[in-house]
Amino acid sequence: MSKVFKSLPFRLLLALVIGILVGLVAPAGLMTVIVTLKYIMGQLINFCVPLIIIGFIAPSITKLGNSASRMLTVALIIAYVSSILAALISMLAGFGIIPHLNIVSNVDGLKELPAVAFQLDIPQIMPVMSALVISVLLGLSAVWTKATTVIKLLDEFQKIVLQIVTKVVIPILPFFIATTFCGLAYDGTITGQFPVFVKVILIVMLGHYIWLAVLYGTAGAYSGENPMEVLKHYGPAYLTAVGTMSSAATLSVALSCAKKSKVLRSDMVDFGIPLFANIHLCGSVLTETFFVMVVSKILYGSLPSLGSMVLFCLLLGVFAIGAPGVPGGTVMASLGLITSVLGFDATGTALMLTIFALQDSFGTACNVTGDGALTLMLTGYAKKHNIKEEKIDVAL
Repeated sequence: MSKVFKSLPFRLLLALVIGILVGLVAPAGLMTVIVTLKYIMGQLINFCVPLIIIGFIAPSITKLGNSASRMLTVALIIAYVSSILAALISMLAGFGIIPHLNIVSNVDGLKELPAVAFQLDIPQIMPVMSALVISVLLGLSAVWTKATTVIKLLDEFQKIVLQIVTKVVIPILPFFIATTFCGLAYDGTITGQFPVFVKVILIVMLGHYIWLAVLYGTAGAYSGENPMEVLKHYGPAYLTAVGTMSSAATLSVALSCAKKSKVLRSDMVDFGIPLFANIHLCGSVLTETFFVMVVSKILYGSLPSLGSMVLFCLLLGVFAIGAPGVPGGTVMASLGLITSVLGFDATGTALMLTIFALQDSFGTACNVTGDGALTLMLTGYAKKHNIKEEKIDVAL
């Protein structure tokens, strides 16, 4: 029993519950302290994200050798296809379900959170997308030039980053999750706004689970491995994503979960999980597609045309690849699409941001969990094409 209490899933769930309970009764003075701590911890976690991306993706590319370019292409294709198909299925569900829902919007009445007492800014060494690009270019260039010194340096850097993850990032995640849900409970998001859109949120969550079943079923069939051997380890990553609302902030836990699977190749995990955390946002795309149709029905009295929605879905898949893996990253990156393709005004955009924020936790959890399925596909591809596995002495 003591092992259960010490496990990461239990600590994350306990942090979530404690955060909500404290937020329901906390006075403004205490909330000022909590909001400040959340800000500082968020700054520290976000600072580590580019380091994690570089520390895992670049060395993994060098270990793929001459197959690196091909594996990167495969990863981009399956991430885009997953997002596009999730969006299109969500669109079809929207046309079939939304006209039969009696949805009334009411997004007012939130209590304002206190301002942080002081801001301890910890700027990232570079933006997340810059880290992703430099990881890919550095890894590929090292392979092309056979730069053995750089390859060894990247291996050492990976070990350093691993220590940062295990001794800094993962230990503070439960506290960060507790402060996040404390704020949601205090301002009334959980108790006030959530019931307004409970039907829509439950429908979208069901869509997440259906799409995850499709992804893992496909990955299992393609790779010839049992997908449950991957999925059963993803509980901590799912809970962390619910708490942080960020694929990037969940990256360290996702790596730890994937490492425990017996059917995922270690080199594919180190390469795929950090990469997919930033380019595979299937849950967020599925959610946004359904929600833009809901908002259109609420504010404008009708659903967008089929042609507009298909165009929106195809472009949203592209925008999702470039969207930052941070809270609300997908919808923020695609605001131009919402206004230009679907014709939303300022009110529609504001309502879209509000209801998207209500479920962002679960969309992120779907993104993170889906990365395990795509990594299983990469493992299957490597096996089918006889791409040699490089044993990497890295464990989480």
